[in-house]
Amino acid sequence: MDLFDVLEMIGGLALFLFGMNVMGQALERRAGHKLRELLGKLTTNRIAGLLTGLGVTAVIQSSSATTVMVVGFVNSGIMSLKQAINVIMGANIGTTVTAWILSLTGIESGNVVIQLFKPSSFTPILAVIGLLYFLSNEGGKKRDTGSILLGFATLMYGMDIMSGAVKGLADVPAFQQLFVLFSNPILGVLAGAVLTGIIQSSSASVGILQTLALTGGVSYGAAVPIIMGQNIGTCVTAMLSSVGANKNAKRTAFVHLSFNIIGTIILLAAFWIVKATLSPSILGENATAFGIAVVHSIFNLLCTVILFPMAGLLEKLVIRLVPDGKAPDTVELLDERLLATPPMALQRCHTIASDMATVAVHALKQSLSVARDYNAELAQKVREKEDRTDHYEDILGTYLVKLSTRRISGSDSAEAAKLLKIIGDFERVSDHAVEIVCSAEEIRDKGQSFSDDAKAELEVLFSAVEEILDKTLDAFINNDLEAATTVEPLEQVIDKLKETLRSRHIQRLQQEKCTIDVGFVWTDMLAALERTSDHCSNVAGCVLEIAQNHMNIHETLRSAKSGGDFDMQYKQYSEKYSLK
Repeated sequence: MDLFDVLEMIGGLALFLFGMNVMGQALERRAGHKLRELLGKLTTNRIAGLLTGLGVTAVIQSSSATTVMVVGFVNSGIMSLKQAINVIMGANIGTTVTAWILSLTGIESGNVVIQLFKPSSFTPILAVIGLLYFLSNEGGKKRDTGSILLGFATLMYGMDIMSGAVKGLADVPAFQQLFVLFSNPILGVLAGAVLTGIIQSSSASVGILQTLALTGGVSYGAAVPIIMGQNIGTCVTAMLSSVGANKNAKRTAFVHLSFNIIGTIILLAAFWIVKATLSPSILGENATAFGIAVVHSIFNLLCTVILFPMAGLLEKLVIRLVPDGKAPDTVELLDERLLATPPMALQRCHTIASDMATVAVHALKQSLSVARDYNAELAQKVREKEDRTDHYEDILGTYLVKLSTRRISGSDSAEAAKLLKIIGDFERVSDHAVEIVCSAEEIRDKGQSFSDDAKAELEVLFSAVEEILDKTLDAFINNDLEAATTVEPLEQVIDKLKETLRSRHIQRLQQEKCTIDVGFVWTDMLAALERTSDHCSNVAGCVLEIAQNHMNIHETLRSAKSGGDFDMQYKQYSEKYSLK
């Protein structure tokens, strides 16, 4: 093996790692909604958590990425430590999928049908198809599919280059002695851990081992301990991601490390005993890419089978390793670790935005109660809720801008843009809630009140505003398109109510049934309520425009008004909120 072989091996390794990264990211974008569905299965059910970890890792091809994601979930309060343990165990099984795919490179047969399954036979076709998809003008899912195929072709091509470059190692005595040295289980575990810790991917390090095995110089006796060590080395990513996180997130990273160390100690001891007492001949045989995939799967399955019943003990262990501090633990609403997995980050944004929307709607409803019958304590709660929505808007806006700079799918990009618009509308709703409270306080401070007729008219408007808030909140949180379509006709009725109430107020002024000072407050309150309904219309329009795959809210609202349903709903709301 000369210098050029070394350079070729390095180039092949670079292509292999790059292809794996491109494929993983594209798979993540392409399966965004599926990942959200899997996230929804994260319950206290242990089997569901295990299968979720397995499924997510099989999709994104990285147990390290899954574990980092879980650390972010725990740090954000989305997931408990107990749930995280089950997901991490599932991730260790899911990561074995990559080794099975890479084992196809070891196919050797003269049979034409079998040869077709060899990557070198079908990878060029996949690369051409992937390129056509990637260069298509349609973008979105088609482009992501192209990236998946190109990433897969690149990593397989890189592996082929590495395989060709390392063939000469079979005749190098130092290489053979090195793997004889690794037959010592302790040294083998250390070698696997160090290699994986450096490249931070057990899937990639298993692929490298499979490539070296193609030289015929790697025995099963050397490969088994290295595979065990690779599971320990992959914990480096999660440990680094837990720096600066709360104690439960740190415990999650330690769960990953403890699970792999304990599993390795148990199975390494069993391996050592079997090797010392039985000396099975298979340990001296040359390992194959397929055989390494089998060993990798068996090892991870056995670790899970052994430790899954002891999840409670594992939880107690990490709580001892990371004890409670004097300061109370904090939960980060939007953890930047989740940005590495955009679909999950977006799901978290929607959850926080839903909380914000609920707070804003409650603030507006409470302000109406204050306007009906002034209560200083309730007025203070409205102001506190307005402060909370301001905070929500700040952190969500910043986070969504960061998320938008990532490579995300077209649908996720549209969702992020929708959320940015919607959080602004809900923040303004809470502002109007404070305006209504201020109007109520002004009436109280002046020692005046609305006339009985004015109060009765306001009550009709209050009821209409409360309904439009409920429908808007339902449309946004539950993506209820039916509720969204009812918002615009109700908003039109509220606009008409406002004009009618303003006209009646002028009549009362002319009849000297109302004072000018009270009239100013009346006008301010009507304006706040009418603008609240406008923001509700904006939110509902965003929900509908995303469903219709375009981002023109004015066109969406025009379309909504042109249907027969709009006229029917408008008539129903007009009758429901008619003035006497």
